Amino acid sequence: MRFSPLFWPIQFRNGVIYILDETRLPHKLTYIKARDYKEACRAIKEMKTRAVGQVLLVMYIFLQLIKQGKQKDLTRVAKAINATRPTLSFKFLTDMVLGWAKSRAPLEKYILGFLDGLVYSRIRQAEEAGKLIRSGDVILTHCNISGLMPLIGEFCRKQGKKVSFFATETRPYLQGSRLTAWELKRQGFGVTLITDNMVAAVMSRGLVNKVIVGADHLALNGDIANKVGTYGIAVLARHFKIPFYVLCPPASRLKSGKDIKIEIRPDKEMLEYQGLCLAPKGVKGYYPAFDVTPNKLITRHIYLKIRDGSQLKAKVSP
Repeated sequence: MRFSPLFWPIQFRNGVIYILDETRLPHKLTYIKARDYKEACRAIKEMKTRAVGQVLLVMYIFLQLIKQGKQKDLTRVAKAINATRPTLSFKFLTDMVLGWAKSRAPLEKYILGFLDGLVYSRIRQAEEAGKLIRSGDVILTHCNISGLMPLIGEFCRKQGKKVSFFATETRPYLQGSRLTAWELKRQGFGVTLITDNMVAAVMSRGLVNKVIVGADHLALNGDIANKVGTYGIAVLARHFKIPFYVLCPPASRLKSGKDIKIEIRPDKEMLEYQGLCLAPKGVKGYYPAFDVTPNKLITRHIYLKIRDGSQLKAKVSP
């Protein structure tokens, strides 16, 4: 089974964390180095990595801390991680590690066990999604699901099912065009790029028949938070009677989507792109990075089932 570089975008070698710089794709496949937790947290804030990359980076930050003999700093570092971005619940991860430390568990073994379980669980999640697809399906996706979309395609290909994709640009960071379209094309799948405001037109013409998106946060009632624009796509999918599937993480402790804190990114990120001014000087911008899609609009949640971190160490990258 082939994996996209985005499936496991973080590596740890000789005490240094290597982070795939997603802001440089598709023009350059390059890694940046994080030699301590401050550099790693900065990479999260600056969206050098996102989605599953953030989860991996959190765990590797703790692993690096242990290797540096700084286990006494676990609580302080956990607070720094939790303060990076509000919508993805890092506290679930940091509390888990702090809980292991409190119980005097072998931290390195537990962290590596968790990561090994995450590899297995992500593969199973893609496999479950692949079972929902029929030969000839055209799937619309929004933003990027860290290597899972081409993996879903690989499972379909293995089963003799032909599948192609439509990807939204996903403005303003263009994860759809820079990441999703890149990784799907790289693995030989047909992919058509559209702007975010073309979804209704594409659906009305019958050009797509399924929607699969990811989620950064899952509430207990089934509401999800994902890249802004997801909610609108879900509304349109319901209108056109198109199945809307979500690849989602384990649920947090929040009761509903109303309780999820939505990150408001700097307006400069939508008013400028790579140094190019996109609007007249003095114009204000509003950039909520996520929106909430209610459970009632979701056809099916495809859950990430993470195994217990106490399992034995194994190879933790595909």
